[in-house]
Amino acid sequence: MPALDDTRALLEVLEVWAERGWVRQLDAAFARFLAQEAPGAPALLILAAALASHQLGRGHACLDLAATLRDPALALSLPPDGLRRADEASVPLPGELLAGLDLAAWLAALRAPALLADGDGATPLVLRGHRLYLRRYWHYERAVRRRIDLRLDTGQEAPDPAASRTVLDRLFPSAGDGSTDWQKLACALAARARFAVVTGGPGTGKTTTVVRLLALLQAAALAPAAAAAPLRIRLAAPTGKAAARLNASIAGAVARLPLAGLAQAEDVRAHIPTDVTTLHRLLGSRPDTRRFRHHAGNPLALDVLVVDEASMIDLEMMAAVLDALPPRARLVLLGDKDQLASVEAGAVLGELCARAERAHYTPATAAWLEAATGQPVPDALLDPQGMPIDQAIAMLRHSHRFSASSGIGRLAEAVNAGRVRQVESVLRHGHADLDVIAVDARQDEALARLVIDGAPAAAPPAPAQGELFAGPRDTTPHAAADAARAFGYRHYLGVMREDRPAAGTAQSAWDDWARAVLAAHGRFQLLCALRRGPWGVEGLNRRIARILLQAGLIDADDGWYAGRPVLVTRNDYGLGLMNGDIGITLAVPGAAHAPPALRVAFPGGAGGDAVRWVLPSRLQDVETVYALTVHKSQGSEFDHTAFALPEQPNPILTRELVYTAITRARRHFTLLESGPRHLLGFAVERRVVRASGLMQDEHG
Repeated sequence: MPALDDTRALLEVLEVWAERGWVRQLDAAFARFLAQEAPGAPALLILAAALASHQLGRGHACLDLAATLRDPALALSLPPDGLRRADEASVPLPGELLAGLDLAAWLAALRAPALLADGDGATPLVLRGHRLYLRRYWHYERAVRRRIDLRLDTGQEAPDPAASRTVLDRLFPSAGDGSTDWQKLACALAARARFAVVTGGPGTGKTTTVVRLLALLQAAALAPAAAAAPLRIRLAAPTGKAAARLNASIAGAVARLPLAGLAQAEDVRAHIPTDVTTLHRLLGSRPDTRRFRHHAGNPLALDVLVVDEASMIDLEMMAAVLDALPPRARLVLLGDKDQLASVEAGAVLGELCARAERAHYTPATAAWLEAATGQPVPDALLDPQGMPIDQAIAMLRHSHRFSASSGIGRLAEAVNAGRVRQVESVLRHGHADLDVIAVDARQDEALARLVIDGAPAAAPPAPAQGELFAGPRDTTPHAAADAARAFGYRHYLGVMREDRPAAGTAQSAWDDWARAVLAAHGRFQLLCALRRGPWGVEGLNRRIARILLQAGLIDADDGWYAGRPVLVTRNDYGLGLMNGDIGITLAVPGAAHAPPALRVAFPGGAGGDAVRWVLPSRLQDVETVYALTVHKSQGSEFDHTAFALPEQPNPILTRELVYTAITRARRHFTLLESGPRHLLGFAVERRVVRASGLMQDEHG
């Protein structure tokens, strides 16, 4: 292709790609910048740089050249069907542009010292093996790996297992059935080093485990023989929503700690915090900069940091957290390794936990765990060649939220395992906590029934032979009772209208009302995969607002109106609102003799019970949020979660996206099908694979 030999021709191709939305304008601009800085640079190097920049926008830390040659279409944000319009016929796609090119030839073309190096230096690009990085992200990846490795190499002996056993036996009373207590094992393992990860699916007890871990650590610090001060512990999460959710559950877990008979029991309980903050607030965000107030030169004042929902932490943020930790402090990450990775570049938790299923504990680790817990490690989890990072990863394997008969639990398990036939079987079974609704972009009847009352379609269609997900519904009384919990948006709008305080009521009553409306709104949420299109956020928010207006539940479907839920889309430090915060627009008393005024009520910050009232005119970066992307829903749970599949296959549809959508549901899950019935199977078979070298030996 001429564009591979002529930089000017390549830049013209990149401009067209940017116009089509196949790459970002930023990526094309980066290519132009490099071509200007190094006029003699090969066109293949400029192309690789543009694609590496584009991969960052898609969550990859680097461009994997070998993977790109195997499937060039994955390097661009191509239309879902991969087809081009007639006027695009002359524009080469990556597969055409790179046809006939082999990896050795591409690597040879990248040797341009002015732009690229294989390590330290000041070049904008770094090449490690067949992975091409923008320098900043290579630096983040290297820093994260090195700092984790340093924390794994503690240079000190592990805690005395006998002393740990005394406390652990009180924290985890034996069930007496001989079953493995995965929480106890996880707690013991996480106490051995300055870095630990506790991963597990919904309801496996991550919060319970970490609270008891903190009790174990605090008990050791407060023991008479230790003669030390209590540990300084901080709790954090990536978003305000995740922080508020952890805050709501951790106080109860601390209150329920089984500390009877333990020396200094109440001191231990008193020194386990229950306030949770966001990582941005913890590190000290500085407006209009990527830097934080806390870093290696000004570390955080703490001994233990626990971070929940760690799957949402991107590579840059993880580097900042590790940079701000004091050298002797402990870092404990909690999260579900199978959830979607962060929106930004990197999939740190997923990569760290890549071997968690089989554990790979060494005999030395297993012996210590048995001495500390009284439980042998199953043989299937042993590996004499286990790596140091394996010895810091604990996986919780039993869900306490979903019973063996739970449709949500079984569906999540089948999706996570990539078993399409099992997914079909679960959805055909007629579980009381699952619904499947066929919807049509041309009429709103089924969608209206769902979003107003959470109700499924009036009756399922008769199944055709071999048809996906068709099957009889459970009509037992138990199923009817369960279906009654399938909330829709009528619920929170009813609380807003019916429980509104009378004029002249004290401010505390208005705050209580706002809290009740916010809580009611959290009972139901419609999720979708995409932003655009009739089954994306933009199209669904317009349709749902119109449906609610026609039903008389809201007074307008555009602009500001009572009942409008809004999502903050950018951090606003002046208002104390973070990206992902959700508020509800409410009518409150205005000035004397004036009509009611609109204010947006937000939860009062991570860990707080107050309500923050904000004038709509002060909110510049918000959007209506009847429909929410699955990515934005992470860190949240809803009694009833509905998930709308798009009409046609799309690269964003993956196993992790579907699994994350399902596991946002506590009691009821509804799948909306707007396209062909095989689309869910298409998603379940596709995994997110993010290009990275974090766990590769040549990371540094």
